Amino acid sequence: MKLHWHTIFGRAHRAGAATLGAAVVLLAMAAGPAAAAPVADLAAGTTGVLLDAGHAERVPGSYVVVLKEGAGSAADRRTGVTRLAERYGFRPDQIWHDALNGFSVRTTEPVARRLAADPAVAVVEQDRLTSLATTQPNAPWNLDRIDAPLGLTGTYNFTSVGTGVRAYIVDTGIQIGHTDFGGQAVYGYDAVDGTLPANDCTGHGTHAAGTVGGTTFGVAKNVVLVAVKVFDCVLPSTLSMLINGINWMIANHPAGQPAVANIGVLTSPTAALDAAVANAVADGITVTVPAGNSNASACNVSPASAPTALTVGATLTNDNRASWSNYGTCLDIFAPGERITSAWWSSPTATQTLSGTSHAAPLVAGVAARVLGNNPTWTPAQVSSYLFSVANPAVLNPGAGSPNRLLYLSPAL
Repeated sequence: MKLHWHTIFGRAHRAGAATLGAAVVLLAMAAGPAAAAPVADLAAGTTGVLLDAGHAERVPGSYVVVLKEGAGSAADRRTGVTRLAERYGFRPDQIWHDALNGFSVRTTEPVARRLAADPAVAVVEQDRLTSLATTQPNAPWNLDRIDAPLGLTGTYNFTSVGTGVRAYIVDTGIQIGHTDFGGQAVYGYDAVDGTLPANDCTGHGTHAAGTVGGTTFGVAKNVVLVAVKVFDCVLPSTLSMLINGINWMIANHPAGQPAVANIGVLTSPTAALDAAVANAVADGITVTVPAGNSNASACNVSPASAPTALTVGATLTNDNRASWSNYGTCLDIFAPGERITSAWWSSPTATQTLSGTSHAAPLVAGVAARVLGNNPTWTPAQVSSYLFSVANPAVLNPGAGSPNRLLYLSPAL
């Protein structure tokens, strides 16, 4: 069930974003009832709040519009968007009904500000560039830390393999022909241009997929890996492109299907993205995200600040928090993030060794998939609670405000 817009936009990010939450609440209060202002007055010059208009990585002339929730079908909502388009003279790019009740649009800033004042609109947010969590090549180490309560043993022992679970990889796509996937990887959606294949051409998504469910490098070796491509091969991704991918994921997630999603993207705090992630979790998808690699509060980036996502920090082989890993109250759990070897995009047998929180998060997604394979009716909240309850309190220097939880799952499960 999708969350009501003010449930999300009126809620401050777990820390560090109270101002944004307050701004949206004030916007909602200012909008008032649907008949608060005549259409003619709005079109003539009344303007509203345009969030992040001065963002350093803004995409000029591109906006994410979130509508207030209302009764009616998707067709009724689409009609409402059409009326707004006719009223203010724009053409919507993508219309969303699952990740958000809203749409993306390319128009002028004056039109966007008038649109923000419309009683049907909850918020208008400046589109901006997004980026992959930073990675760095290093030498490899094994996955065995997550099955060993006291340290490295040289083996990875497991019983469950995530059978019956879908793992959505929201990233750069997947090289589905890689031998490590054994036919378990499929194309889902390409949010860049809406067409398939959602093939990888930079490697980040293939690496994440291999860590989640590869036969050699993966945690849950029998999951179905679904590529949701939100990054172009050359051009940078945008907030609207990312929301478009999440919207597809929710819309195409079969009811009752146990599922996880690893979203390997970071951007500055955005209420729209955090809301989209919250709606994915509300749809029954356990979502893992990287905490970030800036040695700062994870609350300062989205979707790490999303309250119901599993936000993952990185540890080294000696269980120290990596010096570059983000930390704080928005972080939920740590996982190994140094020198992670996995599949790579450049050939069916290629591998690469990388470090970063975006290589720790897929480990948590894989363990969550194994848990769901044994407990297919569990909610994301139940999965998270279980992971927290069995985690090792073994992280050295976890950082101010961070929970001392190191990912662990018994080999017997």
